[in-house]
Amino acid sequence: MKSSSSLSLIAGTVALAAVTGFAALNAPGDGGTAPAKTAARLPVERSSLACPAPGLSDLAETTYTSFTPAGSSGGEAGAAELLMSATTSGDGKKDEKKDKKKADPGKPVVSLKEPGKPATAEASGADTPALVGTATGRLASGWTAQQTTMVEAGGGRGLLGVSCTGPDTDFWFPAASTAKSREDYVHLTNPDDTAAVADIELYGPDGSLKSDVGEGITVPARSSVPVLISTLTSEVTEDVTVHVTTRTGRVGAVVRTADEETGSDWLAASTDPTGTLVLPGIPADATSVRLVAFATGDDDADLTVKLVGKTGAISPVGNESLHVKSRMTAGVDLKDITRGEAGSLLLTPAQGKKNAPVVAALRVVRGTGDKQEVGYIPATGPVGARATVADNRDKGSVLSLTAPGATATVKVTASAGSEGGEQAVKKYTVKGGTTLAVTPPVPSGLKGGYALTVETESGGPVHAARTLTVTQDGIQMFTVQTLPDDRGTVEVPAAEQDLSVLDD
Repeated sequence: MKSSSSLSLIAGTVALAAVTGFAALNAPGDGGTAPAKTAARLPVERSSLACPAPGLSDLAETTYTSFTPAGSSGGEAGAAELLMSATTSGDGKKDEKKDKKKADPGKPVVSLKEPGKPATAEASGADTPALVGTATGRLASGWTAQQTTMVEAGGGRGLLGVSCTGPDTDFWFPAASTAKSREDYVHLTNPDDTAAVADIELYGPDGSLKSDVGEGITVPARSSVPVLISTLTSEVTEDVTVHVTTRTGRVGAVVRTADEETGSDWLAASTDPTGTLVLPGIPADATSVRLVAFATGDDDADLTVKLVGKTGAISPVGNESLHVKSRMTAGVDLKDITRGEAGSLLLTPAQGKKNAPVVAALRVVRGTGDKQEVGYIPATGPVGARATVADNRDKGSVLSLTAPGATATVKVTASAGSEGGEQAVKKYTVKGGTTLAVTPPVPSGLKGGYALTVETESGGPVHAARTLTVTQDGIQMFTVQTLPDDRGTVEVPAAEQDLSVLDD
């Protein structure tokens, strides 16, 4: 029989692995850690999310949706709550007036009770605070939250959607701007119990934009700081890449853009710098698409640009390639590149050129004249084992699936509705080198909103995005969220040693 101390050692190792993704176990006196022969994947047991302050005007109406996919097994039931954060000004100081008027820091806004069924909440007005939260136990694996805001009129009008972000130490945002028609804010939200210190760097077409006030921004514990990008530099330029890093702690970061003509939306971070990028989910009726890219390393990047559509990939005439100088931002107008057929953009190193790391995003406009609406699509990683997007509606949702390499099969699960309805499941085959745009399955008897979970079953990698559209006063207001792997499980190395040596 194993002693209680040996059992505690085993249990502690598994718990550590579920949180950190790494564990090693030695027998006493072994003299070193033996390499693991096999590894298992276990669900994470703790996740954190940060949702930026959505308030743009008194007309803002926001819906929050919190969701964890069904199927997580083992471990405690756990809890998942999104709480009001403290509101801070751009200098990191607490805004006492706003706190007293609207926010109650620490108050639960959305509480998720069970996997497989979304929980929702609503808020309104310009003073709605940012949210921070933690999920534990079975609710932690794959936990996701969506924040969707409708602003019917005014300078910030539009349908603004963003998947609440996990905290990190490094974020890249191509497609921001300091143009006079734009008002872009970087929102830094700290979900942890200790303060974080962040730096914001800006890069334009000629390199770094001079700024002395983007360094050492304090983000207090469980608080959010909005920073107006145009106050960080005197240089005015259409295409700006924003780089957010932290000196201490970690934050959730996202950029809120607003344009006088095209409205407002959130710009989420690009996937980590790499030589090949996929930007999925360009709507079929896009009237203007602008690509913005930034080379993060010491080498220039020469990229081949292709639109991956329903039947294959084509090179846009006149924009078959893009040269991006090292540490500089490049922008190119692709106009109405989709021409009535939904697609995705694929960037790859030009033949014979270096595989230089790049980040990228698309600024997409639908409509014309005073009926224009803007949305953003950052480069994103594949869905991997599983990816989820919340706040889907019975109408207006489109799911784009892109297989840049080999043909792949994915399973798409529409969850139960937040207020009623049974889940629905459908499988799709995405041919290699194509984009498949579909109306996703809808739960039977749906009441409220629901979540979509995409799982790769076979074949090559698949990149996905969901477009949500709401028509308001003749304007096709829309927002696009990408679906990267939720990293809901971690690889746990198995111990090679025979633990019977610990027996009494």
